[in-house]
Amino acid sequence: MEMLNVQNLSKVYGKGDTAVKALDNISFSVEKGQFVAIIGPSGSGKSTLLHLLGGVDRPTSGHVSVDQTDMYQLNETQLAIFRRRQIGLIYQFYNLIPILTVEENITLPMLLDGHKVDDTKLTNMLERLGLEKRLQYLPNQLSGGQQQRVSIGRALISNPAIMLADEPTGNLDSKNSKEIIDLLKYFNRSLKQTLIVITHDERIALQADRIITIEDGKVASDEVTGR
Repeated sequence: MEMLNVQNLSKVYGKGDTAVKALDNISFSVEKGQFVAIIGPSGSGKSTLLHLLGGVDRPTSGHVSVDQTDMYQLNETQLAIFRRRQIGLIYQFYNLIPILTVEENITLPMLLDGHKVDDTKLTNMLERLGLEKRLQYLPNQLSGGQQQRVSIGRALISNPAIMLADEPTGNLDSKNSKEIIDLLKYFNRSLKQTLIVITHDERIALQADRIITIEDGKVASDEVTGR
């Protein structure tokens, strides 16, 4: 089952002589449950691509369909709701709300939607993330690895169609990096969670089912790893 479809996606910043084409007519699709790594040198367009896949920015042209919904046919309010429900975003610097506790940060997407949190699901997730004893802690009382675990929980709490991670280990030491990738792989396999990770780390990329390389705003290669 196709979970993500990208068709002729382009993004241009600026106009005229100062225009910069960050993405140039990119197309690919991702099946449900796949773990895809997106790699490429700095300035290649991979972060721009992630922002467009996540509904954070709008393309100059092209289409992004998530679970058969063309995101950029939605208005701003519809897109914000769709993004909150169907796309789990994990950032390098966590992006947690500093005045909210671990529990409040994780359950925020559900509360914004006015949905009741399933206590059993939350308990199971906290245990899997190793945060069951940190429920009432604030982000500044946590280590970097623990903060990234909170952001994973927040990304997963709504059962999104896809989970997008932008350099999720870029701010962590090697031990925490391994633990975070192991967690992402666990949720990818156990929940069949579609996972797309942007990374500079070749060791992480080689653990994916598939590696897409972006160069100069284009897909330079798209390879199955045989994992």
